[in-house]
Amino acid sequence: MNTLTKYWFLEGFNLFNKLGRIHMMRICKILEMENIDKGCTINFNSREKDCVFFLKKGTIKIENSEDKTVKFIVKKGNVFGELALFKDNNSNEEQAVALEDCIICYIEAEQMNELMQKHKSLKNGILKAYGFRIQKLERRLQDLLYKDSATRISEFIINYVQEFGETEGNRMIAKNLLTHKDIAHLTNTSRQTVNNVLSNLRKQEVIDYDTKTISILKVDD
Repeated sequence: MNTLTKYWFLEGFNLFNKLGRIHMMRICKILEMENIDKGCTINFNSREKDCVFFLKKGTIKIENSEDKTVKFIVKKGNVFGELALFKDNNSNEEQAVALEDCIICYIEAEQMNELMQKHKSLKNGILKAYGFRIQKLERRLQDLLYKDSATRISEFIINYVQEFGETEGNRMIAKNLLTHKDIAHLTNTSRQTVNNVLSNLRKQEVIDYDTKTISILKVDD
């Protein structure tokens, strides 16, 4: 993959915006780039060296490599596999699955650590991404303690559409990429409960969905 194509890739990431063209071009020389087909798995522990990944196109889910429990969803323009940068990490317990056709780039963790030492903005960006991951996990724990199943599922669906969707008229529409099992994992509920809550939300005209899309019918101005 040529350097200009990789440079185009990096331009889509806020993480690299403060580095300047010269530094970005240097980074492009150590970047590897891949197209990942829908349904394919990136096994972190099957690679010769730990890597940090950047998602240019598509959507990825991170799951436990043993029991396939979904941990969180990654949208384009974000980093994943960043646990490889930290000592005593448990990145080998995770894997990434493409929910649609994706384009990724990756850098070996050792090289990424060297770049972070040279560029403070890059280090701060990675720490911010890692902190955001921790915040999401903490929020899920709080929700589990203080909210019932129906509330957790309802709020997750609305937040998912708002984060991954686009506004069309008076609706916000997102690709329906998650199975009921995925949603159950992400909300600590059961597939049957997810099915019941989604059906009720559709009857109440709060949401609408089919096999391709899910949308919020009542969008606040």
